[in-house]
Amino acid sequence: MIECEPLYYGSPQVEWPTDEEPCSWEGTLTVHQKRASNELKELIRTGDGEKLIWAVCGAGKTEMLFPGITEALKTGKRLCLATPRTDVVRELLPRLQQAFPETKIADLYGGSKDKAGDASFVIATTHQLYRFARAFDVMIIDELDAFPFHNDPSLHYAAARAATENAALIYLTATPRKGQKKRIRSKSLPVVFIPKRFHGYPLPVPKFKLTPTLHRHLKRSQLPTSILERIRHQQNSHRQLLIFLPTKQLAEKIASYLKSFSFQVEYVHADDPLRAEKVSAFRAKEYNILVTTTILERGVTFPSVDVYIVDASHEVFDEPALVQIAGRAGRSPEDPTGDVFFFHIGKTNAMHDAQDAIIDMNRLGAKS
Repeated sequence: MIECEPLYYGSPQVEWPTDEEPCSWEGTLTVHQKRASNELKELIRTGDGEKLIWAVCGAGKTEMLFPGITEALKTGKRLCLATPRTDVVRELLPRLQQAFPETKIADLYGGSKDKAGDASFVIATTHQLYRFARAFDVMIIDELDAFPFHNDPSLHYAAARAATENAALIYLTATPRKGQKKRIRSKSLPVVFIPKRFHGYPLPVPKFKLTPTLHRHLKRSQLPTSILERIRHQQNSHRQLLIFLPTKQLAEKIASYLKSFSFQVEYVHADDPLRAEKVSAFRAKEYNILVTTTILERGVTFPSVDVYIVDASHEVFDEPALVQIAGRAGRSPEDPTGDVFFFHIGKTNAMHDAQDAIIDMNRLGAKS
């Protein structure tokens, strides 16, 4: 908790000038995005309710929020977009500033330059919600299923306290947990389902690659020859490569191992003080391979990448994590495909469930 911080309460409503539009985004929503957007806008207009947006990775959840955010700003409602990961706050801020150039947007996370909590629009990590009480008329929880929010009751309490009594509550996820699915089935949680990416192409389906000597090589901070050769082959393509490993120690060691073969590679993990700079450099294509942990499983977008999960049968890679990681590939309409490989020593239920979930989404998307 951040108990040393003062509590910020709701601020007086300020009507947006009627002759101006807060949003400068000129894109076009798909039919699915438009349907979700209309429902969110109506909820924000009326207040006092909740809704889950269940949308596949790459569906364009941020853009479908724009009309609702516009409605909130024009009617003087204060809103918060909260997400469990610092990386997601950093990713969202420039996109939202570009879409709402005349709106003061505060970004709050551990180490952020912005320390005040008095803006009409706040983007924050969920831990920062401890600082607020009855402050937001619109509360949007992005990546509802992500660690640490999904299994930390105190964060759920903080989110509930940060909202006003009649707030509009909006939840976003591509991989709802059992609790949310149970509420959906019992019809106690209204839901909008979006099974197709904004560009209309299907999600890349993971391919399983049995690698019997994997653990033996990882213990020596190496990769089996089969994976190394596949990386060499991949580096002849136009795409960059994301390699996911189960621990930060392995991420560092495997990045060093790949550098010994003259690959252009870096690593990132939760404790890396240069994480933001390295992710930005990768996006700018200053190197071709980024080795990471589940810290980059969601909320970050790269235009053209292949995705390799090394030791996909490790317990850290549960079904939501595997679905989210696979969802990093094929996100751009200019390159809507991508290879996703699960390297493993034995298939797990999580691997099968993740693959089945992606296939099911593609089947539903094809029908819509």
